[in-house]
Amino acid sequence: MVTGSRPTGLTGTPAAPADALSTPGMRRARLCILAGAASGVAACVLLAALELRREPDPRGIVLGAAGSLLLVLALAAALHRSVMPWRATTTGRWLVAGCATAAVLSVPLVGPVGGAPGRAWAFVGAALVGAAPLLLPVRCAVTLMAGTVLVAAATAWWLGGPVRDAVTVTVVLGLTVATWNVLHLWFWTFRAQAREGHDALARLAAAEERLRCARDVYALLANELSALVLKAELASRLAMVDGERTRKETAEMRALAAAASARMREAVHGYRSVGLREQAQTVARVLRNAGVRCSVTQPERDLPPALTGPLVSVLREAGAHVLRHGEARWCTIEIAGEASGARLTVVNDGVGDGAPDLDGSGLPGLADRLRDAGGTLRTWRGDGTFTVQASVRAGS
Repeated sequence: MVTGSRPTGLTGTPAAPADALSTPGMRRARLCILAGAASGVAACVLLAALELRREPDPRGIVLGAAGSLLLVLALAAALHRSVMPWRATTTGRWLVAGCATAAVLSVPLVGPVGGAPGRAWAFVGAALVGAAPLLLPVRCAVTLMAGTVLVAAATAWWLGGPVRDAVTVTVVLGLTVATWNVLHLWFWTFRAQAREGHDALARLAAAEERLRCARDVYALLANELSALVLKAELASRLAMVDGERTRKETAEMRALAAAASARMREAVHGYRSVGLREQAQTVARVLRNAGVRCSVTQPERDLPPALTGPLVSVLREAGAHVLRHGEARWCTIEIAGEASGARLTVVNDGVGDGAPDLDGSGLPGLADRLRDAGGTLRTWRGDGTFTVQASVRAGS
């Protein structure tokens, strides 16, 4: 039997955090999975309904329809739970138990009904076989599928129907639906893992940047701080026996501290004074490491620092916004010189109508600062994209 391996995280621990699985892209993927699974079950139920129509007794049709509907409702609830991994485990257990109960009740209700005894339930059993890989671990799913085939054969034999037809319908149609569902289930797993990998790459890029800053700070201050510790110990020992030497050591400690403070200010100023061209390449590299296709368009000649300086913070915050919100697949960064100043435009496709607003980002604050400096900052959504555009004027 073709059941495939049941991917980790579909009905137990999620393959990605719940907040990542609730993004617009993951909601669309969930709907695709549910639609695929529902289409297979619906095909089996439709065939069972066609067989029920051949029943001459109206009461039998009503009972058969009730049994089929009961099982379909239980399967629908359980399949919906199969792509909601953050729900309580007990919920999934109750739903599986409900499916088992509905399946048992459907045998006496659907089995005797139809043109050939047992054939209608064979279609219902095929729906159960097709849904098994999404509801249970591999071993339990195989056991359920084999048991369903045996029940279909036993029902047809007991009621005097065609056993071969019932087994053929349950096995062939059931395995076809199961294969279809497994393919959708794998798609869901890969989509969840890709989302988790995207978030992990973004966190890794930020962690690498923090480590680089930490290494630079350590390289700048390690020697000065070690010297300060040694001289402080020496001064404490000489304080009671050699006042002149103590004053000398104290003066050297002050000089070392002042030098370390000056080097720290230079380092911080160096981080703050990164050119716009260099910052654009850095942001593009971070986005590419996070799986976002990024292109950068810049003028051939460097723009004056007075123009590009205010845009560096905007570009940095716009790049962080792409990583924090949405599921961007591409991003474009365009830097252009104008007759009256410079313009920065950042466009990405990761922020749609369902994305969070900008209140949690630093863009509104940057807009106020740019306005004070004589510049403007605009943001807007349209055609599935999010755009950040900042302009500064010469002499502002």
